[in-house]
Amino acid sequence: MNHNELLQKFYSSFSNGNAKGMIDCYHENIVFQDPAFGILKGNRAKYMWDMLLSKKDNDLRIDYKILKTDDKNGKVNWTARYNYGPKKRKVINKVTANFEFKDGKILKHTDDFNLWIWSKQALGTSGYLLGWSSYMRDQIQKKINKLLSSFIEKKTIPKSGPRE
Repeated sequence: MNHNELLQKFYSSFSNGNAKGMIDCYHENIVFQDPAFGILKGNRAKYMWDMLLSKKDNDLRIDYKILKTDDKNGKVNWTARYNYGPKKRKVINKVTANFEFKDGKILKHTDDFNLWIWSKQALGTSGYLLGWSSYMRDQIQKKINKLLSSFIEKKTIPKSGPRE
C-alpha cells in the first residue's frame, strides 16, 4: 500500500466510524499532536480514536482532501462536522494534518486547527471569551486527557468472570 492509499484508508475509516481501521494505519511508535489533546504517543494516540469514535453519533461527517504524499511525508486538509456536548452545539472544525511515514505506516500525525474557533463553537460564551488563551488550551487538554485516561482504564481492566 502506498502512502496515498494509506491516508485514503485512514480517512475513509474515520468517515465510517471505524477506529480499528484508523489505528491499523498507525506505526507502533506513533506520535500524535493537536491543540485539544496535546501530544499523545503509542497506544494513547490509538485509544484516542477509539474513544472519539465510540461516542460517534450519526451526525459526524468527515470530508478530506489529500494534498500531497511522497516517500516520507503527507498532508491532508479535512473538515469535521458534528454536534458537541450536552447542548449539541454545531461544530465545523477545519484541520490541516501533516504526516511522517515509516515502514508503510503513519509514524507522526500532527493536526493543526484554530482552537479559539473550535472553542467558540463547542463551548459557547466561555470559548468565545477565553478560547484564544493558553489558560483555556491547558484546561481543555487537561479535561480531555483525563477523559482519555478514564476511557483507557475501562478498556484495559479485565472484566471479572464467574467465580470458581
